[in-house]
Amino acid sequence: MRSKTLRFGKGFRVAFEVRKAQAAEMVIAPGGSEGGPDNRHRGADQWLFVLSGSGVASVEGKRVPLKAGRLLVIEKGERHEVRNTGRTLLKTLNFYYPPAFDSQGDPKGPGRE
Repeated sequence: MRSKTLRFGKGFRVAFEVRKAQAAEMVIAPGGSEGGPDNRHRGADQWLFVLSGSGVASVEGKRVPLKAGRLLVIEKGERHEVRNTGRTLLKTLNFYYPPAFDSQGDPKGPGRE
């Protein structure tokens, strides 16, 4: 068993991973974004759960509004960007299957772009 209290500081931070999955926290400031037109995870699905704030995700050119309680699955290989369109921090909890990032937040293994 593993347990951790998440801080949800600004930016992207891997919480921890087990053999086949990884959890990460992401906080985006108002007007900020993560990802972009070439951002994708070739070998990993991303499950993004919005804890607070509001924004929009662009996945393969389709826009999805984001607000607290929204669960979005970005399948491996789909190009995507997450943008904060609100006035407060956009906080998300993300799961990757299989793990897509190293402990520094850099792409790794099958999740590498």
